[in-house]
Amino acid sequence: MRNKNSLSRRSFLKSSVVAGTVGMMGGVPILSSCSTDKSKKGELTLPKLLKQAPDGKVLKAGLIGCGGRGTGAAMDFLDAGPNLQIVALGDVFQDKLNSCREILKKERNVEISDEKCFIGFDSYEKVIDSGVDVVLLCTPPHFRPAHLEAAVNAQKHIFMEKPIAVDPTGVRKVLAAVKRAKTLNLNIISGTIRRSQKDYMETRRRVLNGEIGDIVGANIIRNGGALWYRSRRPEWTDMEYMLRNWVNFCWLSGDHITEQFIHEIDTMNWYLGEYPIQASGWGGRQRRVTGDQYDFFSIEYLYENGMRTHCAARQIDGCTNRKTEYFTGTNGYADASGKLYDLQGKLTWEYPYPAEGETESEWQVTNPFVQEHINLVTAIRSGETINDGEEQANTTLVTIMGRIAAYTGKDVTREEVLNSDLYLGPKTYVMGAVEGIPEIIPVAGVPGKE
Repeated sequence: MRNKNSLSRRSFLKSSVVAGTVGMMGGVPILSSCSTDKSKKGELTLPKLLKQAPDGKVLKAGLIGCGGRGTGAAMDFLDAGPNLQIVALGDVFQDKLNSCREILKKERNVEISDEKCFIGFDSYEKVIDSGVDVVLLCTPPHFRPAHLEAAVNAQKHIFMEKPIAVDPTGVRKVLAAVKRAKTLNLNIISGTIRRSQKDYMETRRRVLNGEIGDIVGANIIRNGGALWYRSRRPEWTDMEYMLRNWVNFCWLSGDHITEQFIHEIDTMNWYLGEYPIQASGWGGRQRRVTGDQYDFFSIEYLYENGMRTHCAARQIDGCTNRKTEYFTGTNGYADASGKLYDLQGKLTWEYPYPAEGETESEWQVTNPFVQEHINLVTAIRSGETINDGEEQANTTLVTIMGRIAAYTGKDVTREEVLNSDLYLGPKTYVMGAVEGIPEIIPVAGVPGKE
């Protein structure tokens, strides 16, 4: 059931962006999906964000994963520009596919034919082979690496929801698929919307141009209400129960530090231009009622130059909610959502949001959930290839570092996690028993002695 106090992904996330630099900092490279321009003076400038993708030949898309997130992504794709179609659907559950089909008909007057609706664990292969140009990968993230690999091998353009994996094995598979996609000039856009919204882009541009000095730390917080959950029904097998309750099982979601907090951690990576070399932290569970995940995390990330950042997230109802993405500089600090301050806390700049109803302003902020699809379609039609898969694989790895540090109570390094053989989940998928994955909460450390 969904708690009435919980916040949906879209109500909680109000801002985002698609731009960045190609750099090498702390020995760890970061590649962007869309390079940021430089002026003649060497200062960063923003690329132009279109409010709608350009016209062109019909682009047909297939949706893999027909839950709420997938249905939303399908409508966002349709809203991105002219001559865009959703023509195929795939899911493991008939009721989820039926609901998505009905919503697309009601909200966008799109009808999907029976022969283009596929059910089962192999439905992703059938969607990919259904004559589509683009695939939207929106299943629980455990399945993302295999689905991405298949889509790249079929030479499809790709939108993939975040996160892109739940374990190091999956991250490495994604990195390999992304590398192959680049050789094929395929476009890949991920669902980390912080990179697709103009207010975040402009704030970052000012910070990288030195308006708060050199960044020396960051405080990243996402405290919100509990997510939805599903209580087990007698007729459900292990697999059906876990899939219908996927946001509460680590092998399917990666825990909420990976599944949701990735947005804010990705903002941190994007600003800093480097990835941490070590994670330390803790977490626990007080209120969750199903699954094997934590309610809260508090992680410290260490960088090669000695800088430390703090990232904390909580999903518990009845507490104070807050979303914070603060970056401390030598001359001030930044709120990534659109404000700069001096060291005394005085506001020095604020994003100039246009007045309500003013739609032609250059500062108008397009819905980032649509903007990411505008960017994808624009790239396909213009021939300007974009691919942010490597960035998102590395950001996913950073969240996994934090999760493992909290679960074990031990410091973990980037290198040991990246090279780990950790794999979460079964190796085969059937609607039956799921062996070896008990519904048990991780506990760090060992019992104390008398």
